[in-house]
Amino acid sequence: MRAALLGSLLLLCSTTTLAAPAVGEKPKTVVLKGDLGSKVDGSEWTSDMIKGKVWALFYVDPDEKDSNEELEKALEAQKFDKAKYSSIGVINMDATWLPNAAIASALKGKQEDYPDTTYVKDLDKVLVKEWKMKDDAYNVLVFDKQGKVLFAKDGKFVKADIDQMIGVIKANLDAP
Repeated sequence: MRAALLGSLLLLCSTTTLAAPAVGEKPKTVVLKGDLGSKVDGSEWTSDMIKGKVWALFYVDPDEKDSNEELEKALEAQKFDKAKYSSIGVINMDATWLPNAAIASALKGKQEDYPDTTYVKDLDKVLVKEWKMKDDAYNVLVFDKQGKVLFAKDGKFVKADIDQMIGVIKANLDAP
C-alpha cells in the first residue's frame, strides 16, 4: 500500500514537472532557425513575437492535426479582430513518420490559405524540450499581450474546453 502511494505521488510529481508552461507564466524565449526549424518561408521564428495582442499557439503533431477540428471551426467563426488576436501553428515535424517535404508543402498551402496565422516548423522538438509541451499531441496555449500564458491544454477538446478558451480570448482582447 505504501509503495503504491509513493509510486502515485512520484507519478503525479513527474507529470506536473513535464507540464507545458503554467498559466500566469511567461515561458523562456525559444528561437527556431536553421536545423531547429523556421517559419514556412524559411525565416527565423522567435517566441518573443508573442506580445502586443492575444495569441493562440497550436503545437501539433501532424498525425494529430484533425483531432480538434471543432475547436478550429469555433475559433474561425469568432472572427476576432486581427489587430487584437492572432494565431501561430507550430508543427512538431519530428513527431511523425511523414516526410518533412510533404509536411512543408502542406504548410506552404495553409500559409497561403490563412495568411493571418504564422506557420512554423519545429524540426527538433524544441518546444517539447524547452517548454515541456506534450510530444506526439495537439497542444494549445493562449497568451496575453505581455506573453504570459492565459490558457493551456493538450489533447482532445470538448465543448467546455472550447468555450473556456474562447471566453479567455474574449476577456483579454481589450485588456491593456
